[in-house]
Amino acid sequence: MRARILHLGPEVMVLDKPAGLPVSARGGESLEAWLPALRLGKKRDPQPAHRLDQDTAGCLVLGRTAPMLARINGLFADRRVAKTYWAVVRGGPAAEAGVIDAPLLKVSSAAKGWRMVVDAKGDPARTAWRVLGRGDGITLLEMAPETGRTHQLRVHCAHLGCPILGDAMYGGGAGQLHLLARAIALPLEPALRVEAPVPGHMRAAVARCGM
Repeated sequence: MRARILHLGPEVMVLDKPAGLPVSARGGESLEAWLPALRLGKKRDPQPAHRLDQDTAGCLVLGRTAPMLARINGLFADRRVAKTYWAVVRGGPAAEAGVIDAPLLKVSSAAKGWRMVVDAKGDPARTAWRVLGRGDGITLLEMAPETGRTHQLRVHCAHLGCPILGDAMYGGGAGQLHLLARAIALPLEPALRVEAPVPGHMRAAVARCGM
């Protein structure tokens, strides 16, 4: 995990979280088990300042001190953190850019378990997007969520008519989820912007889209 450190400062660390690794413990392996190895001279473990879905790869910010963790938590709460994602989707939108404004509601059933759906009774959710490239039957989207709802990008892509590759829950088919937390920018002093590399399972599809 140390080899996946993208940024290391006195108070902030940014990791390239691998796809398939949950941030919180759920009975199996998780990022929590690696935190002691990421102290790197500090007396306490670094702590994640936000969450990424288990199957999403890329930038994850950790606070290395309690004051900085609280500060970053505040930045996320105030929506002052700029998050950029890359998603390879099936098909693609007709337009080159746009904004998805579709509220999300959590629903569950005995047959399908829980999932998020677009519903007027749900929480507000907005995502700006633009096309970075198109391939044979797929498109690479850059997405900037203005809100941070559970499964927001996955549901919004499906709502746009082009689910993310590997997102079986929302129509993207089998395989690994092609969603990357590509970059993150925090208004600290000095300002911090970190970018994650494209993970191995996404490289072929990203290349097909000309990137």
